[in-house]
Amino acid sequence: MVRLKDIAVQAGVSVMTVSKSLRDADDVSAATKTRIKLLAQQMGYVPDRFAQALRTGQSSLFGVVISAMTNPVFSRIMLAIEEQAHNLGYDVLLAHTLNNVEREEICIRRLLSRRVAGLFVSPVYRMSPEARVYQEIVAARIPTVILGHTAPFCHQFTNVETDDLLASYALTQHLIKLGHKRIAFFAGPAATPWTQERFEGYRRALREYGLDVDEKLIFQAGRTIEDGAKAALQMINEHSQVTAVQAINDMVAVGCLKVLLEQGIKVPEQISVAGFGNVLLSEHCRVPLTTVRQPKFTLGTAAMEAMMKLLRGEQAEPRRLPAELVIRASTAAPPAKPALKAAH
Repeated sequence: MVRLKDIAVQAGVSVMTVSKSLRDADDVSAATKTRIKLLAQQMGYVPDRFAQALRTGQSSLFGVVISAMTNPVFSRIMLAIEEQAHNLGYDVLLAHTLNNVEREEICIRRLLSRRVAGLFVSPVYRMSPEARVYQEIVAARIPTVILGHTAPFCHQFTNVETDDLLASYALTQHLIKLGHKRIAFFAGPAATPWTQERFEGYRRALREYGLDVDEKLIFQAGRTIEDGAKAALQMINEHSQVTAVQAINDMVAVGCLKVLLEQGIKVPEQISVAGFGNVLLSEHCRVPLTTVRQPKFTLGTAAMEAMMKLLRGEQAEPRRLPAELVIRASTAAPPAKPALKAAH
């Protein structure tokens, strides 16, 4: 490994002069800086970022904490963050919480110990109004952007989010306008703000069109394909006379779609199915899903814009971005007779 001392010997200057030249210090001539930078490049010198962090108290690293890269929503968000970080001379450290509170705490504390310049966090949501690890972030004065909705335990940070309520309202409205009156809602984890907003959009649309919210049509479905499949089997077994399903996300919708087709129920001829998120799978599954397109790359870009403001000591306002209804083959007018008949 090439050291500053090696460059100094080759250039015939002091180690301090080399260090100042590589840091663009004002008290070194432009000609000397140019000569030493060129020499460092030719010798294959790579700066020790960890040593720099020890000297300055801040690294050129961003920490990103998400549930898992297997969640397809994060792939585009991460692409935007990493792309801009690269252009700005920052590297990204990625940590997965797997939606586990204890693991989230470990991930955040490890990143704080690495003296990251800033944190991007998709929280593990909990009902508690406080979370000690988020108080530790505040105490460490690390610029932090929440990827998603805030909650009481992380309300002190700026955030970027999708307008889930309005998007969910538009999706339910689409189903109602097709003629559906018995629309099942496959809900996500109760503690998550995005579940609450999407359910509120569903509820508002029903009520504005004079339809009651039937608790028997609300199914707890989690967030995965397997969760959606289980909820669909429960719905079938309960003979709920449903003509449409609005799922909390595309993965749950795919699980529901899979079970309906395996049971010989035609989609959308007998039951319509809609998702949320517009992940790649939604467009390419057996029956392309009607869904909501979240502005995932734009969310990542907005998060980085907020981070750079925070690093400059400026105030960064929360961003709430609109989503877009995408109508595909999985939704249509309801059948004359429901495929799921009421139990006698």
